[in-house]
Amino acid sequence: MSITLALALMAPAATASASPAPAPDYRQDAAWLCRPGRTDACADNQDVTSVATDGRTQVERFKQADEPAYDCFYVYPTVSNDPTPNSDMEIGPEERRVAYAQVGRFTGQCRVFAPMYRQVTLTALRSAMQGQALAADRAMPLEDVTAAWQDYLARDNQGRGVVLIGHSQGSGVLKALIAKSIEGRPVQKQIISAMLIGTNVAVPKDAVVGGDLKQMPICTSSSQSGCVVSYVTFRKDAPPPANSRFGKSPGEGLRVACTNPADLTGQRAVSDAIFTSGGPGDSAQPMTAWGEGVTVATPFVRTPGLIATECVSQDGFDYLAVTVNGDPADARTDTITGDVVAGGSVLKDWGLHLIDMPVAMGDLLRLADSQADAWRRQQGGK
Repeated sequence: MSITLALALMAPAATASASPAPAPDYRQDAAWLCRPGRTDACADNQDVTSVATDGRTQVERFKQADEPAYDCFYVYPTVSNDPTPNSDMEIGPEERRVAYAQVGRFTGQCRVFAPMYRQVTLTALRSAMQGQALAADRAMPLEDVTAAWQDYLARDNQGRGVVLIGHSQGSGVLKALIAKSIEGRPVQKQIISAMLIGTNVAVPKDAVVGGDLKQMPICTSSSQSGCVVSYVTFRKDAPPPANSRFGKSPGEGLRVACTNPADLTGQRAVSDAIFTSGGPGDSAQPMTAWGEGVTVATPFVRTPGLIATECVSQDGFDYLAVTVNGDPADARTDTITGDVVAGGSVLKDWGLHLIDMPVAMGDLLRLADSQADAWRRQQGGK
């Protein structure tokens, strides 16, 4: 769902065109993956089946908000299968799938704006990880998202509060956007929070602000606004190996931020995980069953009490550790999928990157709402 890099690494490189895609015009509807008021990936069915410990199920019907009080600006992760180093601006099935899975549920509480952008593709990453020079224009994604952000502010924002949401490459782009175009500018006052999931956000070891971002602190309370939620995810019993790209900052005196959406103090807490019912996608093992005799007919599934999360600092890594509270005595599954798999082997250095957001989706949703309330109070509203 969120990446197909593991499978891409197993395939031969595609032939890339030397001509970059034309620069996007975000005044055009086609340049947006999701916009309010239209039928697109973010408007599809988000119904969820809740599976209790005894195997009984209850379907929770989803409804989009009629008059959402705030906005969400979402930048999707590395998903493009285009053969070029940077993607084109055509909305493909991979972009639709990831927006549906990661941000569609937010339409129950905010207006979602999700620009297409000429991201670094899986083709380029595959070549780089096979020892070839990265042929992609790495500045292009930020240039595009900056243009989309400016268009959103000019045409759509009208002083509303906004939650920034990203995953993986999308989070990296948003981190750079904040540093270059938001911090220290009047628009910073409109940021409810920045959810920079699945990327390394460096902060000082003994502080909550500084490092990659100079003014926006890491969130420590659900009643706080203008702050950053960020984490990378690993199983509690499979911590990051020494070669992991996630969870370690190369900077002296810095650590990677970890905010546990289920408990911003960082303590272990039961999380409100909401998974895609078939599993996270091509690069992971499928989720064959959610329990003995359990039938799930909705696209999403919730398993109350099954997942616990906590921030862990260990061996130079800082990450969100996930525990599956499996119980052989109850009817539900005792395991979940989400590890990146290639050639039948788990790539341990990727952790649970495929389900960074699902393991805490319900918590992220509630956090966005509570921070939006805090933002409105700070603006003098009720």
